[in-house]
Amino acid sequence: MQNGQHPRVLDGFSLEMTGRDRAGLDEAAAYLPPGTRVNITYLAGETMQDRVGAARAVRRHGFTPVPHVAARRMRSPAELGEFLAALGEADALDEIFVVGGDPTTPAGPFADGLSVLRSGILQETGVRRVSVPGYPEGHPHIAVDALSEALHAKVAVLTEQELAPAVITQFGFDVQPVLGWIRALRRQGIEAQIRVGVPGPVGVKRLLAYARRFGVATSAGITRKYGFSLANLLGTAGPDAFVSALADGLDPAVHGDVRTHFYTFGAITATSAWVRDFVVAPRIRHDGEGVPGENRST
Repeated sequence: MQNGQHPRVLDGFSLEMTGRDRAGLDEAAAYLPPGTRVNITYLAGETMQDRVGAARAVRRHGFTPVPHVAARRMRSPAELGEFLAALGEADALDEIFVVGGDPTTPAGPFADGLSVLRSGILQETGVRRVSVPGYPEGHPHIAVDALSEALHAKVAVLTEQELAPAVITQFGFDVQPVLGWIRALRRQGIEAQIRVGVPGPVGVKRLLAYARRFGVATSAGITRKYGFSLANLLGTAGPDAFVSALADGLDPAVHGDVRTHFYTFGAITATSAWVRDFVVAPRIRHDGEGVPGENRST
């Protein structure tokens, strides 16, 4: 952060919760600015009632719910329509996130996120903005060319349907691949808002487990740059260095509209408090009122 000022990359940040983490949201609410986007994941063990109830809770707190749709978990267009209708009744249909989902074999007719977009169901039910996943460091089970083709197709379909596209990236530990990936997308004509995935503060062992699951690079050099060592897995790792480097490396003229999206890994309160503290502390130091210091498939 130049001159110790508030990194604007945190303006309009988003974060996510599970369908059953309403108690966590109640606790985290005190740390979050009004209107904060809260993504609601689509986990296999949760019901539609869990997800819709979480969306209602997000709205009740004055935040913006962004429910997830996992394409390969949808058993039929009717089930998708039912879910979207329930979200509409909860005033949670303005923006959704569409992802392929974990199952290798689809439960219904939707093989991937693109097939959901092409169905036209989102447009018909009143969705206005759709975010889709991006993978700056690739995907462990999908070729790089296939990822790029899918992302371009999704943005094109959403644009044709007059739905505002956005991209939320997988989390990582190294800023440079992210910046290079965004720069390449802009050169290829994709102007959609990009939300860079950032892992919230969490135990190192747990963080590494998620990184292995999603194919995130965790070499000794990368993790040391991020702020922890593979030789010492005790304690908690926070994204201070990553967010500072992202703020320093972003050039609006090159990278366009870029925000941050926090993967909370079930610790929504800790993540919300971290963001609040990270935003406030640089301002205090800049004003001279404090002491100098150093401080987440297609």
